[in-house]
Amino acid sequence: MRAILNPTLARFAPFVAALSAAAFCHAAFAAETEASSVAPITASSPQAATQTPEGPAYGPELQGFEYPHPVHDFAFVSQGQTLHMAYMDVQPAKPNGRTAVLLHGKNFCAATWDATIRELHAAGYRVIAPDQIGFCKSSKPASYQFSFQQLARNTHALLAALGVHDATVIGHSTGGMLAVRYALMYPQETEQLVLVNPIGLEDWKAKGVPSISVDDWYARELKTNADGIRRYEQATYYAGQWRPAYEPWVQMLAGMYRGPGKAQVAWDSALLYDMIYTQPVVSELGKLQMPTLLLIGDKDTTAIGKDFSPPEVREKLGHYPELGKAAAKAIPHATLVEFRELGHAPQMQDPQALHKALLDWLAADSEHQ
Repeated sequence: MRAILNPTLARFAPFVAALSAAAFCHAAFAAETEASSVAPITASSPQAATQTPEGPAYGPELQGFEYPHPVHDFAFVSQGQTLHMAYMDVQPAKPNGRTAVLLHGKNFCAATWDATIRELHAAGYRVIAPDQIGFCKSSKPASYQFSFQQLARNTHALLAALGVHDATVIGHSTGGMLAVRYALMYPQETEQLVLVNPIGLEDWKAKGVPSISVDDWYARELKTNADGIRRYEQATYYAGQWRPAYEPWVQMLAGMYRGPGKAQVAWDSALLYDMIYTQPVVSELGKLQMPTLLLIGDKDTTAIGKDFSPPEVREKLGHYPELGKAAAKAIPHATLVEFRELGHAPQMQDPQALHKALLDWLAADSEHQ
């Protein structure tokens, strides 16, 4: 069983009022340390989930939830802490010489890419799918300056340790924001960029979404449960549809909030929401010079802070048909593919349609290189 690294950083102060956030003991660091890698190591077998009347309870690093491919750990130092990133590295039987890096969204994990991993693997790609720091099976530090720049550096350090210097970077949802930041920071190492219903195609703060504190985000996250997750995902991710195949992803998230690390999971989630709200990327889309594919489910309505925005602000947010077209116009070498009837997660709602568009574009773009 993998231990949580730096346990002294994971101490939480007692809870205060019932509706307030918990106070945390934060370790102070004067400067950010660039991620320095050590050899990746294979993770041991996951511990079993604890069963509760509401469903499975997982550990704070998603212990007990099985991934579809072997999970490895990458240990490195960042901001004075030794952390670890969990990742899957799926090697093809007949390699085409290319590597695809899959970046998950806020309420997703690397495991949710399983169908895409299988398609790319069959097409000859080496596929690397990490869980970012603060998410899923990776470290959840009690004190960390989360930024898309930092997550990009962490991902770059992982790829360097694995000997990957050129990649097709594919990001979904919040992973799309990270993919944009990664491509801007490492343009020579990003051969192609694919954005699947990325958030961040609009600046919510500039549009009037009010700011809330990390403590407020934390209080909201502590209320997370399976019913709320399911309602939100049905409406937003799957455009009102629901299938039994979607339920494991509900339980994946809800299980961490049933487990003993609930406060730790909720705290990092609050920090990540603050990062997403305060670090827009939309104004920099014009700087992307690599071939870029936008895969947009038009029935998506995702927007950070939409639910607590005034009605006049709310009605302006999350219009993906407009956002996708504007992004395609802003990105110099962009191709836009729209899925009229799909929502925020087209790779899960209609994987056949999504993967055909993805593989057709990858093949066509490779021929032009």
